[in-house]
Amino acid sequence: MGYGSYSYAAHEAMTKARSELPPQEVFLQQALHPRMNPYRVKFRESRDSDVHPQSLAVVMALDVTGSMGNIPEILARQTFPSFMKDLMEAGIPDPQVLFMAVGDAVNDDAPLQVGQFESSEQQMDQWLTWMFLERGGGGNDFESYELGMYFAARHTAMDCFEKRGKKGYFFMTGDEPADDEVSRTHVANLIGDDLDASIGLTDAIDELSRTFHPFFLIPDQRRRSRCEGFWRVFMDDRVICMDQPEDTCAVASALVALTERAVPHTDAVARRLRDSGMAPDRVKGIIRAITPWAELVAKGT
Repeated sequence: MGYGSYSYAAHEAMTKARSELPPQEVFLQQALHPRMNPYRVKFRESRDSDVHPQSLAVVMALDVTGSMGNIPEILARQTFPSFMKDLMEAGIPDPQVLFMAVGDAVNDDAPLQVGQFESSEQQMDQWLTWMFLERGGGGNDFESYELGMYFAARHTAMDCFEKRGKKGYFFMTGDEPADDEVSRTHVANLIGDDLDASIGLTDAIDELSRTFHPFFLIPDQRRRSRCEGFWRVFMDDRVICMDQPEDTCAVASALVALTERAVPHTDAVARRLRDSGMAPDRVKGIIRAITPWAELVAKGT
């Protein structure tokens, strides 16, 4: 629901305290956490409160298959506090984040895991580290990203959209294509919805786009060749090709700030990153990743 308060200092301290821990001491789940089971969930809600009167919903949908499980680790042990700090310093006071884990509905035991929208560092961290990093997938050349998109489109309720007509933000990390449809069978088994028929991927993304600004984040240039062409067909300039997985939070916060026009241009983003002590080459990589989208925003498209 997002009713807690946020402390960057507490969040940073929590993250630094476990920065040297092995992943298995941070992510303890050996199976789907019962509270992250999406089956029969009606809605995950992002709501305004006295403390957060201008809530803005953000979904971080993270691929946790074998080739992608390092991004949740990076967020939990290094970078996620910077995401919240960057948004708040840009003038976005009330972000509420929902963590989602996505795998392979054909091969995995827990191909969809869904937390709650939260505002406090402790609650967000709880859902992030409750993820089961199954590290599965493989064998079929796609992951079930479409299920995360379907859930966000049909099973979230957000005051930013319902009260103010402002879309939330949906970030999917990944390095594979998706299935070409949202399978009726997978939806029934994993979410509990009874669809008349499967839904084409184009229609699923269109539905998601009614309430969210969706982005697909590819973690690095090496993996870009595996899936960029596929995702460009469906999401065009909302496909963001990063230089390294460590840039996920910086890229995502910049995309929100630019789209909300909380920062005027990429020069302002670069200046903030440099002022934070980030290495020049890394700043260049982040700016390169977000520039095509920033140019579209500047044109008003």
